[in-house]
Amino acid sequence: MALCCVGTEEALSVIDRVGLKSFLFQMRQPSGAFTMCEDGEEDTRAVYCAVAVATLLDIPLSPLFDLAPDWLSDCQTYEGGFGAIPGAEAHGGYTYCSFTALYLLNKPTQCRLNDLCRWLSFRQMRYEGGFQGRTNKLVDSCYTFWQGAVFPLLQQVLKDRPDYTTVPMDSSLFDHTTLQQYVLVCCQNVDGGISDKPGKGSDYYHTCYALAGLSIAQHNLFGDNDEIWGPATNRLEEMHPAFNLTIDCFFNARSFFIEN
Repeated sequence: MALCCVGTEEALSVIDRVGLKSFLFQMRQPSGAFTMCEDGEEDTRAVYCAVAVATLLDIPLSPLFDLAPDWLSDCQTYEGGFGAIPGAEAHGGYTYCSFTALYLLNKPTQCRLNDLCRWLSFRQMRYEGGFQGRTNKLVDSCYTFWQGAVFPLLQQVLKDRPDYTTVPMDSSLFDHTTLQQYVLVCCQNVDGGISDKPGKGSDYYHTCYALAGLSIAQHNLFGDNDEIWGPATNRLEEMHPAFNLTIDCFFNARSFFIEN
C-alpha cells in the first residue's frame, strides 16, 4: 500500500508479483484462512491483506481464495459483527477486514447483512458521535475508518438487492456530521496529530485511520452531495473504502498492474 501511495512507475516496478503470488499460496490454510507469516497466526486480517494485495496487483483470485468466503462467514458472530477467528468477539477492525474481503471476492451476501448493518449502526455513540470498536467499549478515533468505511461498501451491496429498495443512496447509514465533529473537535492534538480520544497523546496510527475515516464521512460515493463539516479547508481527498488509498492512487496502481 505504501508503494501504491508513492505511485511512480519506479515504485510500482519494485514489487515482485511472481514471488508475492507464491508467498500468498504458502500462507493459505486448508480451512480457507491465511496466516500473517510462516507458522504465524491466522485471522481475518491476514485474509483481507491477501485479498487486497492480490486485487491491486491483478493476481487471479481463484483458486487462491476459493475457500476463504466460507471461513470468513464463519467468523460472523451472533451480534452481527465479525471476530478474528470463528467464535471470537465481534470487533470493528476484524469486521472491516472480513466484510471487505467478502466484498472484494464478490461474495458479500454470504454473510448476514441485516445483522451486520444493525451491529455497525449501534457502534456509533449518540453522545460522542464517534465509533466504538466493540460492544460496551469507549469510542476510539481509529474506528472512524474501521467501522465507517464498511458502510459505503455495505450500502452498495444492499442497493442491488430487490428486498432493499428503500436503502437511501443520497445519504449514508451513519451520522456523517457528528463523526466529523468527534475527530476534528475532540481528537486533534494542539501539538499536531490525532489521538484516539480526548486527553490522550497523538500517534501515527490514530492520525492515519482517523483522517481516512474522516474522508469517508465527507464524501458520498454514490452522488455529489458531499458533507464537509466546518470550513472548506477541512475537505480531504476522497479515499477508496476497500483499500484506504486515495481514488487516484488506487486507479493508478490498478492500471499499472493490469497493463504490465
